[in-house]
Amino acid sequence: MIARSPARRDKRRLTRAILLSTGLRSAGRRAVRALLAALVFSGFPALSPGGTGSGWSGPGAAEAAASPSSLRRRKGRRSPVVLAVEHAAPSVVNISTLQVRRRANPFSQMRNPSTDDFFRDFFGRRTRKRREQSLGSGVIIRADGYILTNEHVISQAAKILVQLSGGKIYPARTIGSDPVNDLAIIKIDADVALPFLPMGRSGDLMIGESVIAIGNPFGLRHTVTTGVVSALGRSLNEKGGKQGRIPSDFIQTDASINPGNSGGPLLNIFGELIGINTAIFSKAQGIGFAIPINRARRIVDDLIHFGKVRKAWVGIVLQDLTPRLAAQISYRPGQGTIAAQVLAGSPADKAGIQRADILVEFGGKKIASREDYLNELSGYTVGSEVSVRFWRKGNIKETRIRLSAIPVALADAIARNWLGLRVSSIDDRGVRRYNLRTRNGVVVTAVVSGGASDSIGIRPGDVIRQVNGKSIGNVETFREMVVRAREFPRVQLIVQRRNEGYNITLEP
Repeated sequence: MIARSPARRDKRRLTRAILLSTGLRSAGRRAVRALLAALVFSGFPALSPGGTGSGWSGPGAAEAAASPSSLRRRKGRRSPVVLAVEHAAPSVVNISTLQVRRRANPFSQMRNPSTDDFFRDFFGRRTRKRREQSLGSGVIIRADGYILTNEHVISQAAKILVQLSGGKIYPARTIGSDPVNDLAIIKIDADVALPFLPMGRSGDLMIGESVIAIGNPFGLRHTVTTGVVSALGRSLNEKGGKQGRIPSDFIQTDASINPGNSGGPLLNIFGELIGINTAIFSKAQGIGFAIPINRARRIVDDLIHFGKVRKAWVGIVLQDLTPRLAAQISYRPGQGTIAAQVLAGSPADKAGIQRADILVEFGGKKIASREDYLNELSGYTVGSEVSVRFWRKGNIKETRIRLSAIPVALADAIARNWLGLRVSSIDDRGVRRYNLRTRNGVVVTAVVSGGASDSIGIRPGDVIRQVNGKSIGNVETFREMVVRAREFPRVQLIVQRRNEGYNITLEP
């Protein structure tokens, strides 16, 4: 009598059990084989070797015992999504940060800058530090360890740790960050070349196109979700961005993006990096947003080489196009924002833009208002060349503008001619001359008679502590903020006079 192997015995037991349970007592071998094949194809696990029928083996054993035909079928199930994930997943990392924060000053809302130091010192000796660990995601974009993520993932981090897909953990350092665009570059130093994912293109995305998100939601490493592009050019309409502005060209997707996904990649069906997952919409489910990679690409080089985004300057002062103003210049009502002033020698002036021209497109994006223009401009850096379409006297014209850095001399001229004041850094001489109670900010040294500052009561010896919500530490910061403020119809200042602080709004 020939001894049967354990595997043959298990197969016979399984066949007998199937026949008894289904009533196919007289079924032929061909029918039984077909039934077994259907069970295997559907993922029905086989009996464990040597088992008695009381237990089932795990998928590992089933794959080990799989026939060549089943392996071929498994290979056939490797859809484009599977291939895209296999291609990109090794480049996705888990980011954990350690943040050290102090308890908030209970008197922080008081509008008296002279008391800030007192309360900071007083409560600083009596508050306890809190350690908060946050989780996020990132994607390696260069083999030497440069990682692209969200700025809010690493903001205020005292320590950053990066875990690779293989499990290795490395300390990371911040190379550069940009709160306006919510992007940051961090770097790890590994002893080998790392798998990386080059930046793709997002300019040709289609609504309805399949996309894939990879990240670490709730700390669950390398979670994959799929969906489609639900909309393009979305704005979150949230407060809290720099000067109240946030990018308005988000990719909206229904691929699940949960806490911890921030900073992870959004991929197209070919596994190409088309966006950085950044936000979820708290009032709805199944709505997530990603920063288009075309926008990220423009600022990554600045973050790597300069540690920050060099603010681009166009040299054009715009105002919203009202129906009354449009009628005066015979422009049919529609999208656009009108040039109220073009500064001589500016990039806009060199490109041929003139006063009363109406901008309708900037960088290929339609411009409906001055706010649209400012949002688009925030995604460009010094040296970028931008295509512009504008309306002039009944005709649509096109030009290209090469953006440049903000000239320092221009900032002083704007402060003098627009705001009507001059300032200087605070030194020992200034403290004695004006009897100052602080060294933070810049001191007003002259006020133009009849100017905006003079009409509201600013006088020499006043100290400007903030411009549009940005703390001013020196003249250089003041100059940068003044030039940027020129793009707005009003300027908000916090001014200190002796021991009192004042909130002032200038409308030059």
